[in-house]
Amino acid sequence: METVGQDSCGEGDAAGGTEWRPPPEARVHFRVTRFIMEAGVKLGMQSIPIATACTIYHKFFCEINVDAYDPYLVAMSSLYLAGKVEEQHLRTRDIINVSNRYFHPGSEPLELDSHFWALRDSIVQCELLVLRVLRFQVSFQHPHKYLLHYLISLKNWLNRYSWQRTPISITAWALLRDSYHGGLCLRFQAQHIAVAVLHLALQAYGVEVPAEAEAEKPWWQIYTMDTEIP
Repeated sequence: METVGQDSCGEGDAAGGTEWRPPPEARVHFRVTRFIMEAGVKLGMQSIPIATACTIYHKFFCEINVDAYDPYLVAMSSLYLAGKVEEQHLRTRDIINVSNRYFHPGSEPLELDSHFWALRDSIVQCELLVLRVLRFQVSFQHPHKYLLHYLISLKNWLNRYSWQRTPISITAWALLRDSYHGGLCLRFQAQHIAVAVLHLALQAYGVEVPAEAEAEKPWWQIYTMDTEIP
């Protein structure tokens, strides 16, 4: 499976004979992208804008050390910017209130005082920083449209019983959503990620594609010719 993007965004391999653990910055990014996803849902964002926000966040920290800026401030600015990019505009006040409720469950909305306006200005200034660091390249091709196409064709390919008794579609979408916790969106092409999550969903439930054993080439190469899955 061909990789794209920068090497600095890749995951390190475990040393031979040692237990692999994600580096501290990977754990930070996991928690912050979880915040982006949950805040995005509470803000009424659709899946594509949330994916764009996660991608903006990951791409920013491929360029900048995680200790240089507050990751959660970058996350809030990523949500704000993603809303503009995907034409699902958000108010900074809503982002601030949802974020405040996330960090302080049960709290009241912030008053429009000096603290609120300082936080709002920080989000806007951070948005400009993100744009400069990313050189204004904030439009991305996501796997979602590919996965939808692949699921529809696969549904017609499998027998009805196999499809109905196993939640292949739900699992594939869940795997795709979870992939945005890390930098896979920057390392691989969108159609390759879509094939990979669908392949993993089929494997998870032991579902075989009809006539796969007799086929001249694997089923996933029907969707994307340059994909190889070991």
